[in-house]
Amino acid sequence: MKKNIFPLILFTLISLLSCKQKVKSIILDTDIGSSTDDLFAMQMLYHYADSDEINLLGIIVDREGKESAYLADLMNTYYGYEEVPIGLVKNGIKNPKVWIDYKKLPELKDRNEGKNLIFPYDCYDESYPDGYKLYRKLLASQPDKSVVVCSIGFLTCLSQLLQSQADEYSDLDGVELVKRKVNTIYLMGGAFNNEVEQIEYNFSKGIDFVEKFFDLLPSEVDRVFSPGSAGDPIEYRPENVISDIDWTDNHPIKQVYLQCECDTGQKMWDVLPVINAVKGDDWFTLSPRGKVKVLRDSRTIFTPDPEGNFRYQIPGDKAWSEKILSEIKDSYEKK
Repeated sequence: MKKNIFPLILFTLISLLSCKQKVKSIILDTDIGSSTDDLFAMQMLYHYADSDEINLLGIIVDREGKESAYLADLMNTYYGYEEVPIGLVKNGIKNPKVWIDYKKLPELKDRNEGKNLIFPYDCYDESYPDGYKLYRKLLASQPDKSVVVCSIGFLTCLSQLLQSQADEYSDLDGVELVKRKVNTIYLMGGAFNNEVEQIEYNFSKGIDFVEKFFDLLPSEVDRVFSPGSAGDPIEYRPENVISDIDWTDNHPIKQVYLQCECDTGQKMWDVLPVINAVKGDDWFTLSPRGKVKVLRDSRTIFTPDPEGNFRYQIPGDKAWSEKILSEIKDSYEKK
């Protein structure tokens, strides 16, 4: 007797659709060019894209200067994501501090008479639109409530996005566009758990941008903070980075560690919003829901509220830190 295979086909189709829905569309907002955790965060996103866990929509560079965009371009090219668009802030924070200066990375030449770049990339300055404009273009093209933003730098472009008006990409203003299209923002910043004296760097720079961001961000958008304290226990020593990339010297992260002084107290802060966005809350201990007020001196005041749309990551134990480091190392692609 023939079996009715329709239920099996239906189950298979539902399973495939369910898997497809799990792929998250992510925009990365980064101040690349000052610390190396941005590079690891980007590498992890490429790795997650390779494994079909995410759709990487675009890279927003919120550190001024074409050299910063070149770095993002180089990373896209090296990892095979040349088609991922890059936006560059045009009117952001002026001359922020640089801890690890690797802006010369795109200029490194190979040993073949120094003629060829080690890391080729497309260096057309005019091809980088203003960061907030790329946000508008990307968001307008996506389904409602489908986009996740990982912000691991300054809040310049996000602030400018929220203040933007209707344009060629959307009839909606910035607030309404974000409200309609963005599901969650994972944000590296803030100081909580009675850390009232600690000032978080990403918020302390450009406080006018920060205040506008918090004033205008729609309450319908969920947001998860990754304060500096969450990443403080996760140390990836320079000598360990160099040793772990033992199969080649032609790796952008390894070259940064070979060319620059990276023993600066660098911790893996910026990878945490990425992991949280992709892997979910089960990897983290999160605060209860609440509301956050940012003061003029950039301190963040958290008030528990079950109706609030803010949560923040709480530092984990040694085993958790080792798990995060293992996840970083798993993202290496040996070429």
